[in-house]
Amino acid sequence: MSTTMISDDLEGGRSDDIQLQRAHRQGRLWDMDQRIDQPLGVEADHVKSMYTNKAVTLGAIMHLAYQSLGVVYGDLGTSPLYVFKSTFANVAVTEKQDIIGALSLIIYTLTIIPLIKYVFIVLRANDNGEGGSFALYSLLCRYCNISLLPNQHPTDVELTTYLVDHANQKTYLQRKLEGSPSLQKVLLLIVLLGTCMVIGDGILTPSISVLSSVVGIRAASSSLDTTLVTVISLVILVILFSLQRYGTATVSVVFAPIFMSWFIVLALLGCYNIIKWDKSVFQAFSPHEIIRFFTRNGSVGWENLGGIVLCMTGTEALFADLGHFSFRSIQMAFTSLVYPCLILTYLGQAAYLVGHTENVNDPFYSSLPPPLYWPIFVLATVSAMIASQAIISATFSIVKQSVALGCFPRVKIVHTSNDIAGRVYIPEINWILMGLCLVITAGFRDTNEIGNAYGIAVVVVMIITTILMTLVMIIVWRKHVLLALLFFTVFMAIEVVYLSAVLFKITQGGWVPLAIAVVFGTIMYTWHYGTLKRYQYEMQHKVSVGWLLGLGPSLGLVRVPGIGLMYTDLAHGVPPLFSHFITNLPAIHSTVVFVCIKYLPVNTVPQEERFLIRRIGTRAHSMYRCAARYGYKDIQKKDDNFEQLLIHYLTKFIEIENFREQCDLQSMAASWTPEEESVRSMPTMNSPNSSRLQRALRSNGITRAENSVGNGHLSQSCTSLAEMPTNQSVDDNSQIQLSISGSNSDIQDEVAFLNSCKEAGVVYILGNNIVKARKDSGLFKKLIVNFIYTFLRRISRDSRVVLNIPHECLLQVGMVYYV
Repeated sequence: MSTTMISDDLEGGRSDDIQLQRAHRQGRLWDMDQRIDQPLGVEADHVKSMYTNKAVTLGAIMHLAYQSLGVVYGDLGTSPLYVFKSTFANVAVTEKQDIIGALSLIIYTLTIIPLIKYVFIVLRANDNGEGGSFALYSLLCRYCNISLLPNQHPTDVELTTYLVDHANQKTYLQRKLEGSPSLQKVLLLIVLLGTCMVIGDGILTPSISVLSSVVGIRAASSSLDTTLVTVISLVILVILFSLQRYGTATVSVVFAPIFMSWFIVLALLGCYNIIKWDKSVFQAFSPHEIIRFFTRNGSVGWENLGGIVLCMTGTEALFADLGHFSFRSIQMAFTSLVYPCLILTYLGQAAYLVGHTENVNDPFYSSLPPPLYWPIFVLATVSAMIASQAIISATFSIVKQSVALGCFPRVKIVHTSNDIAGRVYIPEINWILMGLCLVITAGFRDTNEIGNAYGIAVVVVMIITTILMTLVMIIVWRKHVLLALLFFTVFMAIEVVYLSAVLFKITQGGWVPLAIAVVFGTIMYTWHYGTLKRYQYEMQHKVSVGWLLGLGPSLGLVRVPGIGLMYTDLAHGVPPLFSHFITNLPAIHSTVVFVCIKYLPVNTVPQEERFLIRRIGTRAHSMYRCAARYGYKDIQKKDDNFEQLLIHYLTKFIEIENFREQCDLQSMAASWTPEEESVRSMPTMNSPNSSRLQRALRSNGITRAENSVGNGHLSQSCTSLAEMPTNQSVDDNSQIQLSISGSNSDIQDEVAFLNSCKEAGVVYILGNNIVKARKDSGLFKKLIVNFIYTFLRRISRDSRVVLNIPHECLLQVGMVYYV
């Protein structure tokens, strides 16, 4: 009988008879399910801790600022090696004003985009210390119900890391986004595009940085040919990516003093060239020089923007690397050291080029003082080799966020710091980046073409950040719409102009980031699409809890000793995996816990608030639902001892539940009067206290309704209470006092039973699902689901590895999901 009912519910036939059966079952069980199968909510046990930002000393901020020099600013710091060269590539410079105009563009670009936009504005939109496009997206998802994976619940906002203000105040833009699935998909695609472009930066930056340094070696030694330069570059790249496994902290210790020296040298070199060659370059601070530059050069000046854009490469890493350091430390390092040194070095190069326009293809090395040439040459070479560390670290961070939010296949994530959770290393991504870097370096062998590709990736990421920041200003910060539009208009206008210039060079290497975006975008969207379809299938085919508990405490099965942890994506409801399991093997453990691993749009969830537990049915059923909640920078590590923590909080839940029952019964006993003996004045069966009251009454022999299920909400229980004669009613409050005195022994028995189940063994029941498109699906959907998504699942990390499930305790159940 049970098999027939489950199969009818799962097959979902389209005949009229089956539809009538469904309607009949729904009519009997729907009301009950709505009461019994509630999401994890107010009846669940969760302990709310105080989440406070600890005061950070000035010394700690300065130490982090120093460390950030070796990780965050390498790309920005080495851009003076090739900005003027890329700007005037294939263009003969004959006039001094062209140099001054280009310098003016560089100064204002560095001031408006990295300094004003990112350091003063964008960094403030961090998600509890995390940065990047997905951090902005997670902020929007918390304030606006736009997440396409509907596994959230209102109780999630009670997390101390949620930090949502104006939760009940909806703006017009919020309502528009929440009511439009199309806009939600477009927003997700924009975020995915930004992520793909950051990955593209992580591929292109090491190539152009290393090639620039090796080309400098060739300039100093004419004996090196192009082939040898390429080989040296490839070797350096392999060494660079091999160092990533040691983590950001170790890398920053090694790289920070190098870049500290590098920025000081840049400033001193700039001052030297200004004093020696031409002090008139300060007129570049006048914006009129920009107007004169475009008036004089026309379309050629517009093409020159494709090289000038390289002066702000690595700017997005300021934001994406935020989780590795802190907002204040990055702000301090940039404003006090990086920005002034960059401005001085560009002024110095321009001062030298004013009188030496013939050296426009190599202004940095040509302007070096002869006695200091080789020391600075060595420092510049080493700095350029390690400059890509910023974007590599940023790539790790943003991929970690993508994995947690269900937008990237499962990969191995290694924490490299015990103090800063944002410092991670992803081996698979590291080796993929290395392989693609080697291919691009060997294929192009020229910094100009790689620079063209690089410029497109940089500008597209900035445009996406501007779009997301505009939404954050309106929805999260609640700024006036006009202020948000001013932000959008100013920065979007500048970035679109730069984008038009770099797109002009799409045939000269600019196609590379677009190809990278297509490949990684397809991977990310396919993974998200498959994950969403799998979740929807489980929601549509979940088993009725009312029917399941109606089978009795044993569920009509053999209850074997032990605890069964059944993993599911559902935050409420019984997954089809359970029905499939008991259909083929009519036995289940004495205690069953449905575990849902939820990644919420927050950066972290405190351990005290991680587990959200609720009972399913009565104590006799010994079934629970648990949501283990994580943020996108949290990782389940083997030393977390998940099993012990879960059982600990399960015991705590039983104790708190019993304590609440005692409090309710004591308050009822204190206020009990003879007039309240009538059934009419009793709590309704829909009230939160009804289940506790009914269990207390039932335990004292007042009613013996064995068909009562799921916290006593069945109509039969209501009938037995309503028909109870007066002489069987509670005599004053003696029965309730008796229930209170006996509850302590009940909780001890239940905790002892739970411990005995634990001693018998814990088994992890995990679904080994195959997702396939339905036979009536279109060709494109079959291609996406049956081939691409299936292939990605095969090559991604297995769920048991991600969840750190002991192999000897694993029980996998195979199913096919037709979506």
